Amino acid sequence: MTQPTNLAEWLAHCERLHPKQIDMTLARTKTLIERLGLKFAMPVITVAGTNGKGSTCAMLEAIVLAAGYKVGAYIKPHLVHFEERCRINGAMVKAEDLLPHFEAVEAARGDIALTYFEFTTLVIMRTLASAAVDLVILEVGLGGRLDAVNAVDADVSVITSIDIDHVEYLGPDRESIGREKAHIARKGRPLIVGDPLPPQSIIDYATQIGADLWLSGRDFNYSGDRQQWAWSGRGKRWNSLGYPSLRGANQLLNASGALAALETLRDKLPLTAQAVRIGFASIDLPGRFQIVPGQPALVLDVAHNPHSVAALAMNLDQMGFFKRTFAVFGAMHDKDLAGAVGKISHLVDDWMLTDLPLPRAAKATELAETVWQLTATAPSASPKPRVSTFASPAQALAAALAQADPADRIVVFGSFYTVGGVLKDGPPRLVARHLG
Repeated sequence: MTQPTNLAEWLAHCERLHPKQIDMTLARTKTLIERLGLKFAMPVITVAGTNGKGSTCAMLEAIVLAAGYKVGAYIKPHLVHFEERCRINGAMVKAEDLLPHFEAVEAARGDIALTYFEFTTLVIMRTLASAAVDLVILEVGLGGRLDAVNAVDADVSVITSIDIDHVEYLGPDRESIGREKAHIARKGRPLIVGDPLPPQSIIDYATQIGADLWLSGRDFNYSGDRQQWAWSGRGKRWNSLGYPSLRGANQLLNASGALAALETLRDKLPLTAQAVRIGFASIDLPGRFQIVPGQPALVLDVAHNPHSVAALAMNLDQMGFFKRTFAVFGAMHDKDLAGAVGKISHLVDDWMLTDLPLPRAAKATELAETVWQLTATAPSASPKPRVSTFASPAQALAAALAQADPADRIVVFGSFYTVGGVLKDGPPRLVARHLG
């Protein structure tokens, strides 16, 4: 095989490497870590959970940068460019800077057939380990126990909210899912649990291995009013904090967990109140209740399971009055589609349902059937939404814009591929047709 020479070729190579037999362990990743001599000389925080992982990582990154430290972060999945997954000092890494690390992993793997996710995770971890940074943040993907990131022994582990998702891999209930995610904990090291009602399985596993368990409401908590909020932990308190710049009803839960994680590292990365305030004010995370200026209003959100879509619906409800709401929606086939649609259907007047460019995606026609079934069970007095199907998110957005008035609202939500599909050329600035 000719060695790949650019990022696109390397990613295509990784996609062709799927093992013939799936080894449901971390053995391959750990073997490669050993062969590569991959070690982190700086503290590492891993972040797992059903919802809120990306927001928590962004908060950690912003606060540490505001304090004057250097930070590397592995965030996933990406919206448009693969390089978004690897951030150094707040900026995504250049594609060419990843190439030596692809070459190193390829040279080290020998006859080991890594998955796409294992290969690219090793590349990004090697990139971050070799960077001159003071902290590395690693976002866990699906689950935790068997995720490639879990091959690293983190100094601090964070679990955000737990809800039903990926049931075919993680189990059918919160206890099963919590048990999978709890395995990112390590003996004697802090495990921060931000979910205010965590599954008992997380507490049991942390106790079993002897992790230093920090529970929301017991070891740390927050309080506030409309102007400001405060956080308190084990012997530390932050007062008069401004709300995170990320919009949304659940962001204080994420912010509270982030502060708890940083509190455990205070001896290595001491923070000032000013750094915390500046950090929360400067967070930038596309696709998380992102409101794009224009007429009609455009909201982008990667909510794709019932829990996150319910939070999105709550946030939309608080935006004020809009004559009509158009929803551009695309999602994976293995999601609880009816559960997600049901959480927001009362706010949607027009559904613009879209195909997505990968086999796991639900067809737009399948999504339409889900919407129609939910509509059929709604009270007869309720107006029936209009439902249309499209080949791509961009086409769906264009159709919504063609029908919308300036006072309407368009919400693009679901898979990262849905939101990424309308962001590929940058955030769209919408200008609706003028009313005659």
